[in-house]
Amino acid sequence: MTKNQSASENANPKTAGGDASNRIKDPSEWTTGDEPMTGAQASYLKTLSEEAKSPDSFEPDLDKAEASKRIDALRKEAGRD
Repeated sequence: MTKNQSASENANPKTAGGDASNRIKDPSEWTTGDEPMTGAQASYLKTLSEEAKSPDSFEPDLDKAEASKRIDALRKEAGRD
């Protein structure tokens, strides 16, 4: 911190309290939501769909936003949220 900066100016916006709008967004608002899901999303979605005995929830060609929505739904169904 320099002489002219206050502690609040140096606060990390990702960890500081207050407005969380820059941290939690609806997947439909993601700028990269239409990109293919990540490997981690695919693996987790596959695992959740198997545990929920809902194999149709997993489709290998989902985009990031849809994969996130399905993961959230399966987590809620399984009581993980």
